[in-house]
Amino acid sequence: MKCCLKWSLVSFALFASGCRSTPEPSAPIASELPAQQAPSAWKPVSFVDKTELQVGTGGMDTSVAPEFLTTDSGLRYRVLRMSDAAKPTAADTVTVNYRGWLNNGKVFDSSYERGAPTTFPLRNVIAGWTEGMQLVGEGGMIELWVPSRLGYGENGSPGSIPPHSNLHFIVELVSIE
Repeated sequence: MKCCLKWSLVSFALFASGCRSTPEPSAPIASELPAQQAPSAWKPVSFVDKTELQVGTGGMDTSVAPEFLTTDSGLRYRVLRMSDAAKPTAADTVTVNYRGWLNNGKVFDSSYERGAPTTFPLRNVIAGWTEGMQLVGEGGMIELWVPSRLGYGENGSPGSIPPHSNLHFIVELVSIE
């Protein structure tokens, strides 16, 4: 697992324009899954214990709801730490701490493991991050469930994310530039 953790969001080509997905508003999420996958493969995993989510992160609010909210694009999220501070726009650059994992629980990247936050322009990352980070204020924390079509889609990211993978993230928004 350590070999997977050394790759940052930047290093496995989030900034490459070819990796950014553009959501099709009318396309159902299941349409991107191979025919052999059951619909349960694209539903969010059940509520994960807050203790497990919080390993290495900052504090969470005590009243985190187990339900995810869903945007029109199909992104699912829940705010783990509220913040009344400014929210970023797609044109902003953000500094974040995060952990990303696949449906099977395998962590594919973690700034917590590297011991340092990561900074990047929101316009240059996967569509699920661009949309999701605009839902939380500076200093807040959010959990994102990114369907494949808002992530790396049918191509995946060689060496770290298989094709058609749904992605899960815990993200703390450290600052906005």
